[in-house]
Amino acid sequence: MFICFGAAMYTILSDILAAEHTGDHTRIAAQIIPGIGFIGAGSIMRSGMTVSGLTTAATMFVVASIGMAVGGGLFIPAIFATLLILLSLELLGRFEQRFNLKPALMRYEVLGPAADTIITDVNRLLEADHIAMENVEISTAEGLYRVRFGLTGSRSESMSLADKLKTLASVKKVTSSERAART
Repeated sequence: MFICFGAAMYTILSDILAAEHTGDHTRIAAQIIPGIGFIGAGSIMRSGMTVSGLTTAATMFVVASIGMAVGGGLFIPAIFATLLILLSLELLGRFEQRFNLKPALMRYEVLGPAADTIITDVNRLLEADHIAMENVEISTAEGLYRVRFGLTGSRSESMSLADKLKTLASVKKVTSSERAART
């Protein structure tokens, strides 16, 4: 919203200031594009072979163009572009969910009598798929050890892992929660 509003304001200001001070009215508006490119590049993250934030960066870029269209008085193209972008994002989101294309960050909490045994058993289970636990935390609760860790993968892989964790002899209780990984 702020990117769109800012791009519209800069486009309006470009026109007004150039008219008052005899200058090139496209100079300020022309700098919106590299500015948004810089902000968008900051939203792109790489972790190993996974790249995230591309959709966010592309959305920021197109939202700035919508703001420029509004600032330039081109309301019909701005409305059309807004509707098209919203529809595209919604359909692509559903496509990603349907085919498990978007990685999910799963947080697991495993309770058992010995933390070292839990970690050994979980690592042995994960080694078969060449997966490693992320952000491991160990604490005690209710006389048991609580091992919390994260994994990044598809939703279907995450659900089957929770079932596998429940079969480990060192595990008394398993809970999991999902957060969408950054896109």
